Amino acid sequence: QVRLVESGGGLVQAGGSLRLSCVASGRTASLYSMGWFRQAPGKEREFVANINLKRSGGSTYYADSVKGRFTISRDNAKNTVYLQMNSLKPEDTAVYSCAASIVAGPRNLVEYDYWGQGTQVTVSS
Repeated sequence: QVRLVESGGGLVQAGGSLRLSCVASGRTASLYSMGWFRQAPGKEREFVANINLKRSGGSTYYADSVKGRFTISRDNAKNTVYLQMNSLKPEDTAVYSCAASIVAGPRNLVEYDYWGQGTQVTVSS
């Protein structure tokens, strides 16, 4: 019912920036939250950030590891969520996946109903 497509990944030097985009299509009116997860080789998938789609202004939540460096934002008219990543570190290297939920404020991956295929982010030292 909902399809998510990520874009914007690539190779960047440490200290640089990237902006990821996630476009949702289908029954987007059913969505209350969207977020980003990442998974590095040999690591578990971890939560990065999420944003509320229904509340005016959009409340946000970040993992401690990215707080102050990453910013999640939305454009509801375009059914798009962005992840602006600044001051990137080599440890940020991972496949970043967009996810969407029919509930508000989810933190755990089991609370998300739809997933994109992911986009690779590589940060060189």
